[in-house]
Amino acid sequence: MQHETVIVLDFGGQYNQLIARRVRENNVYCEIYSYKTDLSVIKAKNPKGIIFTGGPNSVYLEDSPTIDPEIFSWGVPVLGICYGSQLMMHLLGGRVCRAPEREYGKTEVFVDNSSKMFTDVQPSTVCWMSHNDYIEQAAPGFKITAHTVNCPVAAAENEEKGLYAVQFHPEVLHTAEGKKMLHNFVYNVCGCTGDWKMDSFVENNVEALRKRIGSGKVLCALSGGVDSSVLAAMLAKAIGKQLTCVFVDHGLLRKNEKEEVCSVFGPGNANGFDINFICVDARDRYFAKLAGVTEPERKRKIIGEEFIRVFEEQAKQIGKVDFLAQGTIYPDVVESGLGGESTVIKSHHNVGGLPDTVDFKELVEPLRNLFKDEVRQAGRELGLPEYLVSRQPFPGPGLGIRIIGEVTPEKVAIVQDADAIWREEIAKAGLDKEISQYYAALTNMHSVGVMGDERTYDYAVALRAVTTTDFMTAESYNMPWDVLGTVTSRIVNEVKHVNRVFYDCTGKPPATIELE
Repeated sequence: MQHETVIVLDFGGQYNQLIARRVRENNVYCEIYSYKTDLSVIKAKNPKGIIFTGGPNSVYLEDSPTIDPEIFSWGVPVLGICYGSQLMMHLLGGRVCRAPEREYGKTEVFVDNSSKMFTDVQPSTVCWMSHNDYIEQAAPGFKITAHTVNCPVAAAENEEKGLYAVQFHPEVLHTAEGKKMLHNFVYNVCGCTGDWKMDSFVENNVEALRKRIGSGKVLCALSGGVDSSVLAAMLAKAIGKQLTCVFVDHGLLRKNEKEEVCSVFGPGNANGFDINFICVDARDRYFAKLAGVTEPERKRKIIGEEFIRVFEEQAKQIGKVDFLAQGTIYPDVVESGLGGESTVIKSHHNVGGLPDTVDFKELVEPLRNLFKDEVRQAGRELGLPEYLVSRQPFPGPGLGIRIIGEVTPEKVAIVQDADAIWREEIAKAGLDKEISQYYAALTNMHSVGVMGDERTYDYAVALRAVTTTDFMTAESYNMPWDVLGTVTSRIVNEVKHVNRVFYDCTGKPPATIELE
């Protein structure tokens, strides 16, 4: 079944995924493409609407990202956001120039309620602005539908042609009625009916996997995290015994994680997963490979590459394997610079970290168009237990990227113990449902301390806890002092070689959620 689709064209904006996320919240399927994508590809998607993202450039400079104005003549509604709005004006004969006063942050915007974009929006509403340039004059045929004190054209539209431009960012939570505006665009302007729901996604995907895999054999990397568990459950439903799940204990797992994973997916599991399950103990070979390595990208590459080596060995023992299944999800794809125009932030082990020699015919990545919360929803639809579906996100490279500097068995033990205490106390305080991700990491810093009468020279542990809906932006969680106090005292008393505990207060951006 072909779903209604809205296409996001990415001009290098940092919020591109958030826009797609907001559209999907309205039960309308949405995909992101780079602005460089050939227009015939976009047209073939038969989109109900197109959204241009923001971006860091100025439209009037020679080498700025642009697009063929032909797109405006398709009769498909287009919404330009920030840079996208300026580009639309610039291409259609308006005037964009350096703003006399740069606007950044929460700004009061006065809107015209007769616009289809602003139905039921307050006449004066708070929006998130972020621009150095502004639209001095709207393009011919456009009506101005919003302004601010400093910005004469905060929104403009040509209703007849279905072209809409907003200078602010409706997709971010700081824009008070942004969700309503995007809902208005998707339903009032594009005429969508909202036919994309998670249950139909699961059903269609199980069907599509059966068709694509046929009688082929599939090897699945099972880490025990949410993504790979949902992937395994989906494949188990689609192809049963044709699936072999390999769980690699690389020595970089959380405390007791191996035992938990084996009980959920291993032989005689209570979940009815009738699959081939193999557990590989690869701890020694990982530690040998990681000895002396301190550079984060290098660590990720080694861990990713070693993963594939282990799989290749397993595959040879199993015999012919046609597909390698991976739990790649949408943020991995875009952060690795493959989905849009975003710069590569870091290589994800299951996207950019793949070595060149892979002994498999094809990759199967049924979750690669889903955001994290959508993956969890798919897991519920597949009947996975809630504790597994709402599990803490865990990076593919495991604790390897929660240890700054060289990875050693001693350091892993420190992180495992500190992390277990942190998770235990957060659950005890009843905060585990409020926080999106929390973990303990080991800094590479030694500092002087006193234990009893003795001087110590030991490690500092960093605690992290963030709230986020989509893992693209995140805020540090406002952790109660008594919880931090209890955790600190337990860690320094119970975990060997730690004499200091820090709490990381940085959001994303500027920091990433993981330390490396």
